[in-house]
Amino acid sequence: MSTDRVVLVTGGNRGIGRAIAERFVRDGYRVAVTARSGEGPEGTLTVRADVTDAAAIDAAFTEVEQKLGPVEIVVANAGITKDTLLLRMTEEDFDSVVSTNLGGSFRVVKRASKGMLKARLGRVILISSVVGLYGSAGQINYAASKSALVGFARSLTRELGARGITANVVAPGFIETDMTAELTEETQKQYKASIPAGRFASPDEVAGVVTWLASDDAAYISGAVIPVDGGLGMGH
Repeated sequence: MSTDRVVLVTGGNRGIGRAIAERFVRDGYRVAVTARSGEGPEGTLTVRADVTDAAAIDAAFTEVEQKLGPVEIVVANAGITKDTLLLRMTEEDFDSVVSTNLGGSFRVVKRASKGMLKARLGRVILISSVVGLYGSAGQINYAASKSALVGFARSLTRELGARGITANVVAPGFIETDMTAELTEETQKQYKASIPAGRFASPDEVAGVVTWLASDDAAYISGAVIPVDGGLGMGH
């Protein structure tokens, strides 16, 4: 897979999504990012889109196709959290997280698959979380939406595997982002104690796995879940 291919990263304006977009730019790909606000990193095309809106996603893809060409690699990264214990979780807390994290992946991948089928080539990379399979108190909505991506990728592999399209899941653990930076030092220490590697990952360590999955080296890998969690989740 030559590295001048077109990549679209959803939620590419901050955190892990931004690091993924930067890594693809560095490796010579043509990169677009979706963002509700803010801009993607230097060298990327930023398109406005909310992943809960299918029409906005369609318009974003059309713009990328016109300016960069058909999208051959899609990284579904956009996600939100609304953490609270089950008995306090409202319908809206649940529905909005599932609609963004799982529904957003569905809308983006459905639109991307049209061009991939035509080209008989594509890489679908879904960004999940160690929490999806490990579980986390107060994150029933988030964990459910993230574990669902595994069934999504595996079903997609069975549907499109013969057309040169792969679908894989990357499951990051604790990553050094704005979100983890807000945790108290004591909380960070407790988390690190539970991670065999004894540290959080840099966003670039996640990005390296994503760009590898997009490469020719990973052409025969599909339906896989790759943890990038320092051994926290131990498997699946």
